[in-house]
Amino acid sequence: MPIKVIRETHDTPEYVTKRLIRAGGLNCFGEPNYRCIWGWNRLTPIGGRWEDHDEGSLEREVVEVRMEPKYPQVNRWHIEKWCPAEMYGSPAFWELTTREEGVQALGPYPSRGDYEHCMTLEGSRGEFIQLTPTIAEHIARRIEWSRSNWNGRRERKRLYDREARNDKEYDRWADMVMDDNPTWIATPHTYLPAALKEKIA
Repeated sequence: MPIKVIRETHDTPEYVTKRLIRAGGLNCFGEPNYRCIWGWNRLTPIGGRWEDHDEGSLEREVVEVRMEPKYPQVNRWHIEKWCPAEMYGSPAFWELTTREEGVQALGPYPSRGDYEHCMTLEGSRGEFIQLTPTIAEHIARRIEWSRSNWNGRRERKRLYDREARNDKEYDRWADMVMDDNPTWIATPHTYLPAALKEKIA
């Protein structure tokens, strides 16, 4: 008798969705930027060579795309963030890089973007944690904070790098001016403050 896998599915409570919208807003399609989804509910197209077994013996082998769980932790809640289609490259690039054995291994191009994994709700030892609106909102807010903080650090680094480039350009200009001045070697160019000059004199 073949083994039948029972999938435990759960719908995300509306009050959790509302809190995630409050924390992360909506995308350009009017959908939440963050969502929470049960592991067994999160299916994704996976293409490749599949083996079907019946009572332990190989029944058939086939190359096709199947809808399978995206995450190995099927009995856990997962927080996901929406990513725009541009993040996946162009449709041509997607076709080129995801085609295996004649099928698109990751399914069709995500023209409306897709949701990507941010966090699995589980304890430090992998134990189950019940979903609450407070937990979901806190996670989304922390992710948003880290993104804005990262952007701030990146901007500061960009400004620092720009100033360092300006300093190097000035040094090159100063060296060029000094090299082009034939009297530079014979010209005294040590600066002394007026008060120090009086003491020396």
